[in-house]
Amino acid sequence: MHIHVLGICGTFMGGLALLARELGHTVSGSDANVYPPMSTQLEEQGITLMQGYEAEHLKPVPDIVVIGNALSRGNPAVEAVLEQGLRYTSGAQWLLDYVLQDRWVLAVAGTHGKTSTASLLAWLLEDNKMSPGFLIGGIPDNFGISARLGETPFFVVEADEYDTAFFDKRSKFVHYHPRTLVLNNLEYDHADIFPDIEAIQTQFHHLIRTVPTNGLIISHAEDKYLDETLEKGCWTPLEYFAGSQTKGWQATPLSNDGSVFDVIFDNNKIATAKWTMLGQHNMQNALAAIAAARHVGVPAALSVESLSAFKGIKRRMEIRGVVKGVTVYDDFAHHPTAIQLTLDGLRKKVGDKKIIAILEPRSNTMKMGVHKATLANSLQLADEVYLFQADSLEWDLAKELNSDSIQVFSSTQAIIDKVLSEVKTDDHILIMSNGGFENIHQRLLDILKSRIL
Repeated sequence: MHIHVLGICGTFMGGLALLARELGHTVSGSDANVYPPMSTQLEEQGITLMQGYEAEHLKPVPDIVVIGNALSRGNPAVEAVLEQGLRYTSGAQWLLDYVLQDRWVLAVAGTHGKTSTASLLAWLLEDNKMSPGFLIGGIPDNFGISARLGETPFFVVEADEYDTAFFDKRSKFVHYHPRTLVLNNLEYDHADIFPDIEAIQTQFHHLIRTVPTNGLIISHAEDKYLDETLEKGCWTPLEYFAGSQTKGWQATPLSNDGSVFDVIFDNNKIATAKWTMLGQHNMQNALAAIAAARHVGVPAALSVESLSAFKGIKRRMEIRGVVKGVTVYDDFAHHPTAIQLTLDGLRKKVGDKKIIAILEPRSNTMKMGVHKATLANSLQLADEVYLFQADSLEWDLAKELNSDSIQVFSSTQAIIDKVLSEVKTDDHILIMSNGGFENIHQRLLDILKSRIL
């Protein structure tokens, strides 16, 4: 079968293309933004990539066109699919029909931590001989790819609440039919498609309705929006993590930065975890992954041992380079809560060393200014903050934030120039964006190599 994927370089659609190729299908795809690491990953698997959305890309006529949720009516490729009467489906529906049927699906949902928790869960299963399949919105360093079919019934999927396609406005995750479901947290996000938190809760409750009575839901113990959603009706056993409850999963930190902690279940110590990840949020992610792995047969103590070999995920506090004592990090954080948690973890690691935070407010919610009231506060743990005012941003960062500690720049080159005028040995530069950010990380590292600090 020849499958053509529209929007193939998105993290979800790119992973889907890898699964289709592994199933033996001929796979091609189009995207407006063909760039690494996804483009490299796809090309290495023999997948043909095309820049843009031309109707000509649909020749020869594919057997099915899988359409990503970034495409809408008016897109030339979408119009060609409809006009020619080609067979088409959404990515989430294709995944259900061709991959998830008859699998034990472990889904990780929530506003934050989906990629990290799903990567952790896949690794805990892998390290304990469970050989899972997975589709993750990032590239776990333990695997080097974002998706694979696996060799057992178990399949880990990052369960995104974003809508499915222009013709299916349900959240993608309602298609996955999980038996094990992790609910990390719930906040207001995706303001371009959800008018309020209640609309997101409705979609999460649709997901909860799909989990069978012989399954398991693992939910954050102190998240009011999740609690309200579960109160709408839940037909599945529940376990809780990361709260002050007397039962469930808890982490007791033994180090300031969260790299050493005790794992507790129902007030009984399971084991002590030692790993390279940082922060309270990652300890919580670990608890959720341990609980989910236990549901499919991995003893919690063995999962705790496996944490020590977890290598992290690209673009999640990934160290892009260390030059002359200056460490440059790449992180995907783009919501105030995630930004604050990321900075908190780094601050606890580096102590009083200088942190320069560089942020591109790029998500649709950020572009609309929904989080402008909380953005400045989320960046307080940084010593210096540089924000990128892109043309697509619908509000004035400098005017709205009105903070002496935040500087706004209209070009990435201006940010690089500012950093180079201020940075010193032992400084830490944290770059945050959910896009490519004009390759600012590598440009900065390249110039640092030739500079005297």
